[in-house]
Amino acid sequence: MERLLPRGLHRLALRVAHRVRHRYRLLFRPAIAGVSVFVGDGTGGLLLVRHSYGSGAWSLPGGGMSHDEDPLDAARREMAEELGIDLADMRLIEKLEETISGAPHTAYLVAAQAVGELRPDGREVIEARFFGSGEWPEPISPLARKRIAVWEDDVR
Repeated sequence: MERLLPRGLHRLALRVAHRVRHRYRLLFRPAIAGVSVFVGDGTGGLLLVRHSYGSGAWSLPGGGMSHDEDPLDAARREMAEELGIDLADMRLIEKLEETISGAPHTAYLVAAQAVGELRPDGREVIEARFFGSGEWPEPISPLARKRIAVWEDDVR
């Protein structure tokens, strides 16, 4: 269905949906789960993305999970959908219990290596680049900064 919409209209719909989802979480506080993926390029670079919705800050790629979805399967699916890449050497590095928009959130942090050429979908992800450790772009989302600190502790 989403491919039937022109990209610009789809990006507008994503921005509206993002705002509605935020308010829904504040009101009803549903428990949700998602993955953040630490995608390496084989030379020490880490992939960061900018979404077409939200603050416009750089963040980690990832997304929501269905109720019975395995975190590694969710990571692979999200990277294929949004960035056109596959993942190798995948491993779960952490499970965090957080609060996002007032709702309980379980974040699965997955580390992997990129396989294939990055092709941001231009709908949800408008920019994707690899950055060297400590060379993080600005602005970077506070949530991404927090999760990167966990990842850096893991790789040390």
